[in-house]
Amino acid sequence: MAAPDGASFAQADRAAEAALDIARTPDYRALILRRLTRLVGAVVVLAALVVADILTGPAMLGLSDVLTGLFTPAKADAMTRVIVQDIRLPMTLMAILVGMSLGTAGVHMQTILGNPLASPYTLGFSAAAGFGAALAILTGFSLPYLPWLTVPLSAFVMCVLAAALVFAFSKMRGMRPEIMVLAGIATLFMFQSAQSLVQYLAAPEVLQAIVFWLFGSLLKASWNNVPIVAVVFVLTSLAVLPNLWQLTALRLGDARAAAIGVDVGKLRKKLFGVVALLTAVAVAFVGTIGFVGLVAPHIARMLVGEDQRVLLPMAALMGAIIMAGASVLSKLVSPGGVIPIGIVTALIGVPFLFFLILRGQRRHW
Repeated sequence: MAAPDGASFAQADRAAEAALDIARTPDYRALILRRLTRLVGAVVVLAALVVADILTGPAMLGLSDVLTGLFTPAKADAMTRVIVQDIRLPMTLMAILVGMSLGTAGVHMQTILGNPLASPYTLGFSAAAGFGAALAILTGFSLPYLPWLTVPLSAFVMCVLAAALVFAFSKMRGMRPEIMVLAGIATLFMFQSAQSLVQYLAAPEVLQAIVFWLFGSLLKASWNNVPIVAVVFVLTSLAVLPNLWQLTALRLGDARAAAIGVDVGKLRKKLFGVVALLTAVAVAFVGTIGFVGLVAPHIARMLVGEDQRVLLPMAALMGAIIMAGASVLSKLVSPGGVIPIGIVTALIGVPFLFFLILRGQRRHW
């Protein structure tokens, strides 16, 4: 791609001066305050859902028992400490981290592709992870010394492979958004077909394990895998920080973004890698989770607009809120048991998509 000429830099300077003038106006300061207030409100809602998620479950614990187990575990009895610290808290933290990862990945996908329906789920990454997990369960292969990592690692590898396929085909055609979408859809159908083949070949008891994994469940969360998802989310977030203004500019279109100095191709490649890593690690440990990466960015966009400085954290919070809320619902709907969270997120996501259609959400694109 050719470097921006002198006129383009002059245009960028004028745009920067205009932005500074806008930033000094009372209306703009009120807008920023309103967005920050909504971010704080989302944090408060998430905190309440965290407590509610740890509070609910087959074992009937009171609020005081939960708070004691969380903040002063030494004062809690052994049973409460095990339930809160070793079972429920890892599940809640995993729900938050997976929601934040998928919400962030969804924003990146929709931004670099300019498509409101783009998400890690709709572009085949989750289907590839499901195939990898199903293949590991079918073959019965187990890693020496780390058997708990066998299925997640297989899901991770297949998800990365799917991302590599989409990237390779897209690069052949110049990394254009429409080519990336078509390649993603082809990858989705390919891995869904491979999933069906594995399920057809599986024995009944193996099939049950595969289907349970594909539903998506937080029961796999533990203190072994929660830190892995947390580290990946933090590192990918730090990697994207220098590109926030470029991502905001990209929402204006490739031509306008390039005119103000954005290397669109390089940015798209970097964000594609970030999305692949976020998705692979998130779904590797909890199974297929649909609609979070699609719905959370739209809710965030309605609340705070397109400025990536606030859109990304809001999308992460919305993803965490959806996952935490779905976790609470999964335990309330079936007392004494837990409905797989992937089913609940789908039940939440489908009505919201109809809501977006009726609301005329296309005006944002």
